[in-house]
Amino acid sequence: MIRPKLLFFITEDWVFCSHRLPLAVAAREAGYDVVLVTNVSNHAEMIRNAGIKLIPFNLVRGSLNPFKELSAIARLSSIFLQEKPDVVHHVAIKPILYGSIAARLAGVTNIVNALTGMGYLFTSDHLKARLIRPLINIAFRMLLNGKRSRLIMQNQDDCSMLVNAGIVKAFRTKLIRGAGVDTKEFYYSPEPFVGPPCVVLPARMLKDKGVIEFVAAAEMLKRRGVTARFVLVGDTDLHNHAAISVKQLTAWVADGFVEWWDRRNDMPQVLANSHIVCLPSYREGLPKALLEAASSGRPIVTTDTIGCREVVRHGENGLLVPLRSTTELADALQYLIENPEIRQQMGLMGRALAVKEFAVENVIAETLAVYKELLPDITASSEAALINES
Repeated sequence: MIRPKLLFFITEDWVFCSHRLPLAVAAREAGYDVVLVTNVSNHAEMIRNAGIKLIPFNLVRGSLNPFKELSAIARLSSIFLQEKPDVVHHVAIKPILYGSIAARLAGVTNIVNALTGMGYLFTSDHLKARLIRPLINIAFRMLLNGKRSRLIMQNQDDCSMLVNAGIVKAFRTKLIRGAGVDTKEFYYSPEPFVGPPCVVLPARMLKDKGVIEFVAAAEMLKRRGVTARFVLVGDTDLHNHAAISVKQLTAWVADGFVEWWDRRNDMPQVLANSHIVCLPSYREGLPKALLEAASSGRPIVTTDTIGCREVVRHGENGLLVPLRSTTELADALQYLIENPEIRQQMGLMGRALAVKEFAVENVIAETLAVYKELLPDITASSEAALINES
């Protein structure tokens, strides 16, 4: 039996487990041998138990040292040469750049690149980001248009931007809306009836996730006399240039306006215990946190910006507010805090939307179709063998 080999290259093992593990398991069940190259922290056992070969690879996301980066590309190319994958799947900007170069050096022709969002380099006004951005665009033009490559985008705005700028050919792109959500794991439940309303911001503690605006809105509402809990849920991700320090987070907690729960591994329960989910992000691909909130039946307050507005229908399953507007963010939160019936109606609408449009099964089917398009002969043989075995 011919089993095509699929190799994922992702920066962190926890990202793979939270966003891509169901896809990898489905690929195995469809007849692929699956390999993961990633930085290993705490999820090795989970990955190996899923039948996935794990190759540790430490890629420092925030590093700009050219010697370290060239060394990383060389190591990655060596892995590709040894594993001989039939198709590689790179996720996020740095893996796309390094993985695409390594694939060329190793002679791997079938390449799937998945942009999960345009990230710090495309959202920041800092000098470093402005200087690097044109170089990234040049690299993308060179690397994303291979004859047997596909670029998966999570929202139409980002896709149109890259196509209209001449960075990637439209026929090489595929719109797949996010990583999907497991609607059974993130189940619907009525909101809690005990205690004040709980507003949760679930994200890495980064400036471009709108954390600063959320804290300012919480302070504003508490000074207005609004009774509610405002909770930050997520770790600091110090490899990211936009990271908020632990010192700053603990200072906010000491001021009494917000709580910080750090990273949680029980997000379905966290959402079940919440009343409102808020993500005032500056820009996203398509935020999984909002899909999980919708699937859990929670109304959402988020920014009217790329990626976020893909999940929220204003006035139906949540509210959209202008980017970086603390007052309007506070007003939207206050409206939902003070109107429980509207919260519940929006939560039901969000649940229906998640089940219909964002279920993980849809994302898996669409992504497997991309692999099959690149490997029609191999996947046909593999599927036939699986049918004969059954």
